[in-house]
Amino acid sequence: MKNITEEWQLIVKKIEQNTKQPFVINNIDSVSGGCINSAFILQSENSSYFIKLNQAKFLPMFEAEFAGLKELRKTKTIRIPQPIVCGISADKTFLVLENTPLTSSSKQSDTQLGQKLAALHQIRQPFFGWHIDNTIGSTPQPNPRSENWVSFWQTHRLGFQLCLAETNGYGGRLIQSGKKLSEVLHFFFSDYHPSPSLLHGDLWSGNAAVTATDGQPVIYDPACYYGDREADIAMTELFGGFGSGFYTAYSTIYPLDSGYSIRKKLYNLYHILNHLNLFGEGYLYQAQSLIDSLLSEIK
Repeated sequence: MKNITEEWQLIVKKIEQNTKQPFVINNIDSVSGGCINSAFILQSENSSYFIKLNQAKFLPMFEAEFAGLKELRKTKTIRIPQPIVCGISADKTFLVLENTPLTSSSKQSDTQLGQKLAALHQIRQPFFGWHIDNTIGSTPQPNPRSENWVSFWQTHRLGFQLCLAETNGYGGRLIQSGKKLSEVLHFFFSDYHPSPSLLHGDLWSGNAAVTATDGQPVIYDPACYYGDREADIAMTELFGGFGSGFYTAYSTIYPLDSGYSIRKKLYNLYHILNHLNLFGEGYLYQAQSLIDSLLSEIK
């Protein structure tokens, strides 16, 4: 392929250095990469790679995603795209992944996904958080080590997003009621004490698919940390959800606590507040409704 820009030439060089294989671009296809990154498929005669691009300042975001993919892959519980390399080329940061042709889910793949996620959630470490901070979308997500899940969620999830919301101009009742909720957070954990499970962290239907070659479920675009597994399950219900077979298969292997039906509102509040901070006041009513619903549970 002629007229390859210097930016792509540098990326190809990094691919070759990390794979120890020559790579000659035959084609560059622009594909959907979500609302944050640009995405492309680089094709040679015998291989292809999935590339994410963004501004150079987002290198730490790609480095954290790279680390998250490695963390998930080493569990050998569920299919995860192999990360190849990330870095800076010209004025852009890039992340190179194996290119895995994908297709839509089926009843069988939903069942397999539930089983495999249950296995992933049984991967533990002694503390909540992770060894590095990352992002949820493009929002910073702090993951400091913590022995106490309630205080971790209070400070580094709910509190962090409420502070962002206040900075972004969403003061008044949202912040007042949000702070009130934060003060009584312990109520939702009076008889429930989660263990630090490895989480995908951003698990909705847009970050899961099925491999076209062998029909295996695959998850990607993680925001990893170790926390309450209910947080992952809650998000799967937030934007459309997965098939019923997913939830049946998961619960058969790793049953959920009876209080999940209430706590899932708390966990999804984090993501709705994040959407409010990222995309604007279209999410304000939903965030306030979740807070009000949670406060109504306090006896």
